[in-house]
Amino acid sequence: MYERHHFVGGKEVEGTSGRFGPIFNPSTGEQAGKVALATKAEVENAIATAEAAFPAWSGTSVVKRARVLQDLVQILYREKDALAAALSSEHGKVFSDAQGDVQRGLEVAEFAQGIPHLLKGEYSDNVSTGIDMYSMRKPLGVVAGITPFNFPAMIPLWMSCVAIACGNTFVMKPSEKDPTVPLMFAKCWKEAGLPDGVFNVINGDKESVDTICTDPRVKAVSFVGSTPIAQYVYATATAHGKRCQAMGGAKNHMLIMPDADLDQVADALIGAAYGSAGERCMAISVAVPVGKAVADKMVEMLKPRVEELKVGHSMDPLAEMGPLVTADHLAKVRGYIDLAETEGSDLVVDGRAFKYNMQGYENGYYLGGTLLDNVKPGMRSYKEEIFGPTLQILRTESFEEALRLPSEHEYGNGTSIFTRDGDTAREYANRVEVGMVGVNVPIPVPLAFHSFGGWKGSAFGDINQHGMEGVRFYTKTKTVTSRWPTGIRAGAEFVIPTLNG
Repeated sequence: MYERHHFVGGKEVEGTSGRFGPIFNPSTGEQAGKVALATKAEVENAIATAEAAFPAWSGTSVVKRARVLQDLVQILYREKDALAAALSSEHGKVFSDAQGDVQRGLEVAEFAQGIPHLLKGEYSDNVSTGIDMYSMRKPLGVVAGITPFNFPAMIPLWMSCVAIACGNTFVMKPSEKDPTVPLMFAKCWKEAGLPDGVFNVINGDKESVDTICTDPRVKAVSFVGSTPIAQYVYATATAHGKRCQAMGGAKNHMLIMPDADLDQVADALIGAAYGSAGERCMAISVAVPVGKAVADKMVEMLKPRVEELKVGHSMDPLAEMGPLVTADHLAKVRGYIDLAETEGSDLVVDGRAFKYNMQGYENGYYLGGTLLDNVKPGMRSYKEEIFGPTLQILRTESFEEALRLPSEHEYGNGTSIFTRDGDTAREYANRVEVGMVGVNVPIPVPLAFHSFGGWKGSAFGDINQHGMEGVRFYTKTKTVTSRWPTGIRAGAEFVIPTLNG
């Protein structure tokens, strides 16, 4: 059984709390290791280490910082399969999906290589006689990331690469369910030439989160997780004067118009609803067909495909979907299926009946794909995030009725529409009250040079992740107004400066 501890000041540091959390292999259901849970003092030490490293790193030229990112990218490509294998073993997502997890994080590292351009300020010459004005973006100091179990590679890279490129130092608190990959990143950063103390990993639980959110040396906190915890982190961090972006849960709808290519829709829904066993904040969990004919046809097309989903252990090359992350989460998802059935949904495919009988994997946290029809807006199973391999079908009679569903839902992370009609698609994209929209694209996660972020109960804070929004989040603006003596004296002025030339 292996142990995971911390990485502080450029080296692995053994935990001193005596408290550990279990690390399970979801494919077998067996405990594979344990992770040290930090004390308040240990978190404070990591913050102090990052604070001590900040003056030198923020004073490092932006070109040298970019070169560290360039080297990091090459190392991450070299280690991509090793990172994906470690990720699969602790999270349970299949290897090909784990590779995608690493790749989408890598793309933000590639974006951050352009930091010399991204940090360029503005300059105005001779705004008044002999006066120039310019702005610059400065790093904040020590910043922190609190990351979720479902993307243990992508989201840590989303946060840390932009933050560090901007000149900040970083303290990461990854999920205790799958902590290995962030610790592997720490070694990659070090190999890339990042100075000791700039990137630190502290493993822990609520005690660590509370310390990060309240310590005055931490200037900004980035969080991804469930909505209740996102609300808590945002409220706590901002109450202590920190900048905070806290991404929460989701209930993502896909509208299916009568003119849509239903074969394309079926392909999209199978991947978007059941990929990664539905443990994605951008998973499509609600299909919204417009019209009875479309709904009936979708159920007919989806039923056999859901029944035939290839569920297997995370390293099975034939598996399309692996196990859920923990036994507790498996029980939670099964409970939502029980609830949906009790509320009156039609259980078209029941994933609870799935049994994985491959030798050595019988006790893994497996659940088959589940398909629920005739879901209603008032049902609790519709209102809440299930976060498992379930797809709910909510039938509507018109575009306007369908549009209201994601717009009025508590969550506003992502949505998509499938149609051949450009006017309908444009109308939907403009009017829907959701932060990320796909048109004939099932999972509209923006690429690294755009920004990721939802609305309503899916996000707290007004600045999104990565892209230029990420650069703005991890920097503050300084504006300089400059005049050099020319031998002309204007005399004392007692009014606020204006544009009088």
